[in-house]
Amino acid sequence: MAYVRIEKPRPHTSVIVMDRPERMNSMAFELVGPLHDAIEEVAADNDTWCAVLTGRGRGFCSGADTQETEPPPNIEGMTLTRIATRSMTILADLVPALRRMPQPVIGAINGAAIGGGMCLSLGTDIRIAAESACFRAAGINNGLTATELGLSFLLPRAIGSSRAFEIMLSGRDVDAREAAEIGLVSRAVPDAELMDTALDLADRINGWSTQGVQLTKRMIWAGLETGSLAAAIELESHTQLFVRLTTQNFEEATRARRENRKPDFKD
Repeated sequence: MAYVRIEKPRPHTSVIVMDRPERMNSMAFELVGPLHDAIEEVAADNDTWCAVLTGRGRGFCSGADTQETEPPPNIEGMTLTRIATRSMTILADLVPALRRMPQPVIGAINGAAIGGGMCLSLGTDIRIAAESACFRAAGINNGLTATELGLSFLLPRAIGSSRAFEIMLSGRDVDAREAAEIGLVSRAVPDAELMDTALDLADRINGWSTQGVQLTKRMIWAGLETGSLAAAIELESHTQLFVRLTTQNFEEATRARRENRKPDFKD
C-alpha cells in the first residue's frame, strides 16, 4: 500500500500527500521511504515550479511510530548500533531533502505536527496551518532531547531563541493561533480553506520567474548560515547579476508595467 502520493491539482504545482491517517502519518519507515522518493521525484520534475507538503487526516505527522513497524531497509548483517545509525541517517535527511528541492515548498499543516513531524514542517519554506493544527517538540516528553532533525537550528531562526528554548524545554503544545502570532507559521486558516490557500499561494509564486524564485529560495537558506552582512550581500550581488545578465526578465517586467499587463517571464 502506498502511504505517500503525488497529486497535481493545478498547473506547475505538485502536492506531496502523506497518506497514513490511521497512524497520523507517523515516521515509520514504510512512510519515510516513499516520502524520500516523492521528494526526489517532485524535485526532478521540471514542470513543477512549486510544491506543497501535507498530510491526510487529523495529523500532519505525529513523529515516531510507537506501534509495530517495518525495520529500515538494507540492514542484513548489521549490529544494533549500526542499525540505529542507519535509521537516524534516513530520518535526518528529510529536512535537507526538502531544502535541496529547487522548488519552494509550502507546508500545509493540516493537523498535529509532533516531534519529528514538527521538525519536518520546519523543513518547508513557507508554512500555513489549519486552525486544528498544533506543534510540539515531543522528544523532551519522551525522556529524550527535544533536539532532532535540525530543530535546534531551525526553530530559533524561525521564532527567536527565547521562545524556542521555552517550547523545546517545556514540551507543551503550540496551537495554530499562537504559531501564527510568533511566526512559526505564516498564517492560520479554517481547516476547509487550507489546501485552497496553499494552492493559491503556489499559483502566485508560479506567476514569477521560475529562475528568480528558485534562486531566491537558495539565497534565503544560504543567508541563514552566512556569517556576516558583507558575505550575504556578496552572494546576493552575484545571484542578482546572474539572472539580470542571462535572461530578459527585467526588460519583460518593464514592458509589462508600461503595457499594464502581467509579465510573461521566459527565463
